[in-house]
Amino acid sequence: MGMPDDHDSRIERIASQIISDNTSPDEQDPSRLQKYRDYARDNFHLDENDAALLVNEAFLYLKLKSSDFDPLQEGDRFGAGFS
Repeated sequence: MGMPDDHDSRIERIASQIISDNTSPDEQDPSRLQKYRDYARDNFHLDENDAALLVNEAFLYLKLKSSDFDPLQEGDRFGAGFS
């Protein structure tokens, strides 16, 4: 595992790819998600599981960055018990 900065920059690169493709942060289509897993696998030399985790983090990152997402309001949907 590399430095945390390295991990963050990988998330940023995948997020940039998602944005440039105009893919929704809520995308659920496995075939569309596979494109980003392949990108992560090929560019960062990850196995399928690590690539999938990284792609999931990139989508979560984009959701958190979007202005209409409030983790305190949306926390219930993710099972996070903020009070």
